Amino acid sequence: MDFNQVFMSKVKKVIVVFTLLIAFLSIKNDTFAQADTVTSLPVDTAVAATHEPGAVVNHAEAHEEKEKGFDITSFIFHHISDSHFFTLFGHGEHGVHLHLPIILWTNTGLVTFSSAAFNYNDDGTHVVEKGGQRFVMAHNKIYYANATANEHGAFVSHEVKDGAEVVTNARPLDFSITKNVFSMLLSVVLLVLIFGTIASSYRKRNGKSPKGLQSFLEPIILFVRDDIARPNLGHKYGAFMPYLLSVFFFIWLNNVLGLVPFFPGGANVTGNIALTIVLAVCTYLITTFKGNKHYWKHIFWMPGVPVPMKIFLAPLELIGTLTKPIALAIRLFANITAGHILVMSLLCLIFIFNSLWIAPASIFFAVFIGLIEFLVAFIQAFIFTTLSALFIGMAVEEHH
Repeated sequence: MDFNQVFMSKVKKVIVVFTLLIAFLSIKNDTFAQADTVTSLPVDTAVAATHEPGAVVNHAEAHEEKEKGFDITSFIFHHISDSHFFTLFGHGEHGVHLHLPIILWTNTGLVTFSSAAFNYNDDGTHVVEKGGQRFVMAHNKIYYANATANEHGAFVSHEVKDGAEVVTNARPLDFSITKNVFSMLLSVVLLVLIFGTIASSYRKRNGKSPKGLQSFLEPIILFVRDDIARPNLGHKYGAFMPYLLSVFFFIWLNNVLGLVPFFPGGANVTGNIALTIVLAVCTYLITTFKGNKHYWKHIFWMPGVPVPMKIFLAPLELIGTLTKPIALAIRLFANITAGHILVMSLLCLIFIFNSLWIAPASIFFAVFIGLIEFLVAFIQAFIFTTLSALFIGMAVEEHH
């Protein structure tokens, strides 16, 4: 039995133990809940008898609200979604936050202010008046506020589309610096400083062995060159190395920063489909504009194939050029987002079962998956870069 089989066997055993532990705690919680109900029944009856009927109804509603349980979906998506401020520690008004700038292009021109003006409100009930305009934030998006509030106190209008409520208010053009934007800019600055320092070291130490940061990153740079670029691009790899290195280190750095739970980390940058689409479009544009005659001839007029079949296959081949970047974007987005959701779900088990007995197992598996996520951060950067090199290599390959 090799190492991989032994490792997978141990992982399966751990998963089985964890599943049995959850089942045991679930049964235990149900048993205690039934015992508590029976014990407290006379007390509730006595309380109900000494209160007005309206008070009994309110008590029942409060009890029902309490028993509704922990909203795991809202909690998880709140933590993986973008935001207009970083939480350094604490929560809400009692915490310490780094508020980011709001930059809006409105009907009357440019309006800027701090996100602190919204006072952590995200349901459209708090109006901010700036530059002669009224703004509200709902579902982490900024809208023009209505003149009056609705029955829920919100200054936004809703309509139901596809079974979900959608805000119908007009929006200004939003160029705000959010957590994701801040993290992207930070990663760009870090990469420029790091590789500027390394380039300077190569110039100063020409012909000498690397040292310091140069010695740490040189094996990774050579890995991208020898294991990603050369096998897929052949002798033309040099022209595309700047792009491949930029993509690899940009994705890897943002993946790692997304796993750091405190400032300046914590932003789910590569788990944002907009970013992964932009990266995939960059690969698509390079593939399209660098593609040679042989590449386009293979797509639109495949050699050695009967003419009717060429006409039939040409649209399919053209669609294939579009599905490749789509697969790139979705793969990176889905894998990073799934990892964050899994870690948060494991932590939420404590609140779902409402028991401290589950805490050790929940935290252990969350840490275990979190450590695996550091490996996944590198793997996803490697996969995106490798597939980009493969697609570009197919486009620039010379006809033999």
